[in-house]
Amino acid sequence: MQMQWSQLLTTKRYGHEQLRDDELGRSHFHKDHDRIIFSSAFRRLGRKTQVHPMALNDHIHTRLTHSMEVGSLGRSLGIRVGELIADQLPPWVSAYDIGMIVQSACLAHDIGNPPFGHAGEYAIRDWFRRRGDDPRFAGLSQGERLDLQTFEGNAQGFRVVTRIENNLFDGGLRLTYPTLGALLKYPWTAERGGKKGKFSCFQTEVEILNALGRELGLIKLGENCWSRHPLAFLMEAADDICYAILDLEDAIELHLLSFDEVKPILLEMCGDLEFDDEIFASQASARRKISALRGKAMENMVNSVVIAFMDNLPAIMRGDYHGELVSDGDPMVRDGIARAKQLARERVFPDTRKAELEVGAYTTLGVLLEAFIEAVWELHSEGPEELGYRSQKILSLMGIHAPAPDLPLYQCYIRALDFIGGMTDTYATYLARQIGGGIGL
Repeated sequence: MQMQWSQLLTTKRYGHEQLRDDELGRSHFHKDHDRIIFSSAFRRLGRKTQVHPMALNDHIHTRLTHSMEVGSLGRSLGIRVGELIADQLPPWVSAYDIGMIVQSACLAHDIGNPPFGHAGEYAIRDWFRRRGDDPRFAGLSQGERLDLQTFEGNAQGFRVVTRIENNLFDGGLRLTYPTLGALLKYPWTAERGGKKGKFSCFQTEVEILNALGRELGLIKLGENCWSRHPLAFLMEAADDICYAILDLEDAIELHLLSFDEVKPILLEMCGDLEFDDEIFASQASARRKISALRGKAMENMVNSVVIAFMDNLPAIMRGDYHGELVSDGDPMVRDGIARAKQLARERVFPDTRKAELEVGAYTTLGVLLEAFIEAVWELHSEGPEELGYRSQKILSLMGIHAPAPDLPLYQCYIRALDFIGGMTDTYATYLARQIGGGIGL
């Protein structure tokens, strides 16, 4: 049994919208790209942390600039692969459509990340885990508690594009099934997240996940668990490449690393330890020097990923491939990425200012979670007539995202996370200061 491109690349769109003939110059997959780009959730990524919270240097990546760069790389990967499998594609799909699907998935891959990047994810998980005996969570099922205690930006992103943006609880962005499939890095629910707790679907979106799996012809691996869409591997690879190179670039900008420390790693990613450029011997800035290496490294890494994809395509189409394309191609690329990650762990992540800001992120999100979870608990348990003044005001901040009193408790909590998770770093900091009265923030 294997997946078929004719199903994997269906033009069916999630939601209630009837498909119309293509507008001039745009395929159905181009529409996905435009809907993501013009969404408010995508725009807010401009004020969300990538790695370094609230960096004062304007050259440091935010979630927005990271997503755009990943999208650019993903488009190249998609087109290259599309050209190589052109004879397998259905007649309504071109290599450039493949590029557009991968680019759209890349643009949306971080759209559900909370404020303060991964520190925000850890803060949310930790807050819920530390309240295991709290009566406010006693009525939740094991799967519902697991969603909260292992909160995942990937799962929140799937919820954003299918539930929240544009058409609230009526299809979200109404993207095509192939774009949604390529976005699902972990097409299963939390109980199958493994040691790392990685999953792309909350309990609230299980029926959407299973509908996608059936419509796209993905391989069913278990209950609420499917194989990846083949193009999801390209989305993941584009993200991995950008992380490997651009995190080093940010570290140089922040003077955490020197160009001379980073240069050998980038040369390894270039696949050419002897590569030289006259700019290296000049008085050019480290920023200009690393730019000279970045392009060559990315070109080599793209070539490596495309070869790895094609080499593993039979296993991918059977749902049997569980590797990473950046690790299964050129050994120099694999080793260069491993060295980059090690250097980041040793020299970048322990940075004192970064640690200070992440501790502040914990405090900020703790204040917000306590306020909003308490408000929705009070609404659910006591009803709108008995709401205290503070809870009324907090719920009013949620606007149309505020839960109805008769909504199941778990869904009320998820609505609170929708609102908090959608905040930018700056708004989360501001609102926590207001709620906390400015004390300790």
